[in-house]
Amino acid sequence: MSSNSLFRKKSLTAIIKDAKDGLSDGHETGGMNKVLKVKDLTAMGIAAVIGAGIFSTIGEASFHGGPGVSLLFVITAVTCGFSALCYAEFASRVPVSGSAYTYSYVTFGELAAWVIGWALILEYAIGNIAVAISWSGYFNNLLSGIGLSLPDWLASNYDSATPETIAAAPHIAGIPFIVNLPAFLIVLLVTYLAYVGIQESKKSANFMVALKILVILFVIVVGFFYVNKANWHPFMPNGFSGVLKGVSAVFFAYIGFDAVSTTAEECANPQRDLPKGMIYSLIICTVLYILISLVLTGMVPYYNLKVNDPLAYVFTQVNLPWISYLISVSAVVATTSVLLVFQIGQPRIWMSMSRDGLLPKRFSKIHPRFKTPSFATIITGFLVGIPALFLNLTIVTDLTSIGTLFAFILVCGGVLILPREEKSVVKRFQLPYINGQFIVPGIVVLLVFLFSKEIMAKLSPAGGWEVWKHNIPFYIFVVVTIALSYFSLTRKLSLIPVLGMLSCFYLMTEIALKNWIVFSVWLAVGLTIYFLYSYTNSKLATKA
Repeated sequence: MSSNSLFRKKSLTAIIKDAKDGLSDGHETGGMNKVLKVKDLTAMGIAAVIGAGIFSTIGEASFHGGPGVSLLFVITAVTCGFSALCYAEFASRVPVSGSAYTYSYVTFGELAAWVIGWALILEYAIGNIAVAISWSGYFNNLLSGIGLSLPDWLASNYDSATPETIAAAPHIAGIPFIVNLPAFLIVLLVTYLAYVGIQESKKSANFMVALKILVILFVIVVGFFYVNKANWHPFMPNGFSGVLKGVSAVFFAYIGFDAVSTTAEECANPQRDLPKGMIYSLIICTVLYILISLVLTGMVPYYNLKVNDPLAYVFTQVNLPWISYLISVSAVVATTSVLLVFQIGQPRIWMSMSRDGLLPKRFSKIHPRFKTPSFATIITGFLVGIPALFLNLTIVTDLTSIGTLFAFILVCGGVLILPREEKSVVKRFQLPYINGQFIVPGIVVLLVFLFSKEIMAKLSPAGGWEVWKHNIPFYIFVVVTIALSYFSLTRKLSLIPVLGMLSCFYLMTEIALKNWIVFSVWLAVGLTIYFLYSYTNSKLATKA
């Protein structure tokens, strides 16, 4: 393929050969510490997945979906499961850092790789800003529990500040000084851990995961003694559409497992261990989420769960405030571990992009002592820490979810065009091929039959432009579904990647149109940077 093509690809064979020779991503000596094993990768996956989702956003989802929100966790887990299997296939083929970015570079080419890398920046950075702000809330509640508190102007932001907070805040040139100091400080601490080494980060993540799993299991066991089965009826008080209203909140809880794939170059045996780590963490977290959702909706009526700290709230309602305090401690630990894993993942994606020439060389610099991408880690700290000082927690979960789902779709699609004949590569995991020739069209026909009323309502032009425009993502989904059904029928596409693409795309249609617009603007900014800098500086552009 021409070196000037927007779809120029990295050679899978060359990447594997250089990785075996001790080179990083086929470009330079990496020198990163290979210390991660299956248990460490599983712990990192759990650390990233069990965090703000289980301690806060699960309340919003339960408010809309009632006890039926447990089904949404199953649906989301299955969707993520399809994607995880595709990630695992890539991880066994391309055992280098970069996650979906590197995988797209091998299959779709450079332009798609840049787009997905840019989308992952949104996922990790915006997601971590949200987690840092959530951490600050938990931390302030913890301080209040022991009789301490920060001034409101040091633990708030302009959007949510009350008139009293504004009046009490110091003023600089007539402007009130209001910042979220705890959010900024925890980002600094976690960035330091990510900077000084994967060994230290691994130990910290393993400890925090063990602690929060123990607390969550304790909460589940104790909570079941206070469950009133009457609260589980009706199971779906607002119907299936009510359950789906929580899709962004629930999916936000699952996005972390892909961060595991960014640590490929620090794994002792990435081709064997990465797939196991991702899949094990996904299974464990799904079971815990389902149990927690059943406990929550059983202890109190679902319509009382629209609170920021639902786990602590339900135990207060059954007169067990000491458990609420224990949950607050666990929430602080849980969100810290999420921050840590994401602060590890983001710099390694930038590192991979830098090695390819798509970002300046400094982003791929490995610290001679700590063996981490030092400059990229520092920049990540500033990128997350400074906005966390000032921003409010608004649509960040939706933005993070849409970027992640987009990445999952490209990974699943990439598996469909990944060459099967790689006899020189000894794979430890291989995605099972199931012929989707008749299964995919059959599933589509069955779903159309079962949900014909809902589908026709979304396709109907009734209501005019104001209603119609919000269904644009669904119209696109219908076109993609028809196309994939046709190609499955004519080309015998593999079932799992196709189901992964369709389920992820459908979940995207449940996210509000305004978030699609913001995401599109973000991609437009990224494409501008690509054509102004990355296209001409790409390593592939310099090759004849």
